[in-house]
Amino acid sequence: YPSGNLAIIITQANDQLMCIVQEDEPRTAKIRALFQSDGRSTCYYPTGDEWINMNSQGGQYLDQAGNRVRRWMWPNLSPGPQVPLSPIFISLNRHVGVRILAQDKIFVSFLAMGRQAKFNMGTQVQVSTGSQLPPPARLGEDELLLLAFRVRILQLFERMRGCLNFPSSEQWNKLQPPMYLMTQAMKILELCMAADISDELRSSIKAIVNA
Repeated sequence: YPSGNLAIIITQANDQLMCIVQEDEPRTAKIRALFQSDGRSTCYYPTGDEWINMNSQGGQYLDQAGNRVRRWMWPNLSPGPQVPLSPIFISLNRHVGVRILAQDKIFVSFLAMGRQAKFNMGTQVQVSTGSQLPPPARLGEDELLLLAFRVRILQLFERMRGCLNFPSSEQWNKLQPPMYLMTQAMKILELCMAADISDELRSSIKAIVNA
């Protein structure tokens, strides 16, 4: 960095290359990103919370509350329908940015004093059929109920907001919930259909999200 603090470290451990991006701090600098040649990479918010996480299968983008904003799979690495990657660009700080275009096109750029250095930390990791990760575990009863109640609480907040916006009218009670809540409700119902739970619990969850 212009301050003299170390910004980017590229090192090798055994047969694996590793790139570490540090914050602009003189001592005990926080790690802002970590890229490994086996396809695993993680970027962090200034608070230390996980921002982007990638592996040989794909990746996910989280907000600062830990909610998943985006998820994608690398092409031709997993069976079934695939979620394509839309280009992602984040600024770790005023000098370092990360641009994710594809599995083999993950660029770390460093800009300071009118000069730029760019590193391609992407890798083309081939995953054989026998080494593919198992399908994600299905959610249990408690997790499904928690998700359903979360959506229900958000629905109630939206109704309260409508009541505050239209205090002298009954129109707020007829307002449809936001599209993102309707989508979440549908996703929970889809998870219920795939989960090994009783019909009674499935009906209860349906009643909660559709109330």
